[in-house]
Amino acid sequence: MPANTKYLTTSAWQKTAKITAGLIGGYIITALFHISLALWLSPYHKEVLITSIYTVFILWGILLIIPFLFKNGWKVWGLYLIISIVLYIIYFLGKQQNPFM
Repeated sequence: MPANTKYLTTSAWQKTAKITAGLIGGYIITALFHISLALWLSPYHKEVLITSIYTVFILWGILLIIPFLFKNGWKVWGLYLIISIVLYIIYFLGKQQNPFM
């Protein structure tokens, strides 16, 4: 049974925006999240980052799928950009508290 054409009206730009948001934006959010988490929660931040490789893959996979749930890929890029900025601010503030990490 063929797909219903009303669900296939997404333009090429929207598809590209969704794919790049999932790949690039999802990876940036995942990396910033784990770096911030290690910096704020543990005095052994290097060990936490080494063992977090498993959750990096899981979180990145989830963030790769989320853009396809939206109709507009540019809104996903905006959301991922805002989350990235917030996580970078958290990382920056944690780095300012402990500059030797």
